[in-house]
Order: sequence, then structure tokens, then C-alpha cells
Amino acid sequence: QVQLVESGGGLVEAGGSLRLSCVASGSILSIRDMAWYRQAPGIARELVARVSMDGNANYVDAVKGRFTISRDNAKNTVYLQMHSLQPEDTAVYYCNALVAPYTRDIHFTYWGQGTQVTVSS
Repeated sequence: QVQLVESGGGLVEAGGSLRLSCVASGSILSIRDMAWYRQAPGIARELVARVSMDGNANYVDAVKGRFTISRDNAKNTVYLQMHSLQPEDTAVYYCNALVAPYTRDIHFTYWGQGTQVTVSS
């Protein structure tokens, strides 16, 4: 089995910063894309940022210039550094990864349990 465990969420004032981490563990042969999604109450889950195995990253427009996604392949870990946080960034943030647990040719999508980020005004 594969597990994704997030950490680093919390309460921060507007303009502040947080760093989220997500560690993948279990039966892992390779990990392709790793990503962060978020879901605010009453709103569909949305992609925030994604990073490929070789480090290419892309972001939703709302976070460009404020958030940075990165990964450490040796540690099966993905990070999301968030700066200049605003109340509209308040959401549960979920880690997502495409993992090959049995053979390197077949990847499955796995999700973490989520970590709450709350930005006060």
C-alpha cells in the first residue's frame, strides 16, 4: 500500500507564510507527477500546483508568484512553500501523487488526508 501524509498546515495572518510537506511511503517503485490541491467549503477541489519527476512545475494563476512547489525524489517528498497568504487561500490542502507500486509501467493516483490552512484577515 501507498500512503501520503501531509504536514505543515495551520493558522496564519494575512501576508504570512507556511510550508506544507507531504511524504509518500509504502510500496513505491517510482513517482511521476506530485501535486497539491485545495478545497474550500462549498467549492470544488482545485489544482494548486504540480511538479513533474524532473522538476518542471506549473501553478494555478491565483498562486503564481506566491507559492513554490518542489520535491525531493530521494525522500519521496513534495513541498509547497506559500508566501503572501490571503484569506482566500483558506482551504484544506491535499497532496496527490502518481505512484507505481507494482511495476514501473503502471501508475495509480493516491491522495493524502489533507491539512487545514486558515488565513485570518
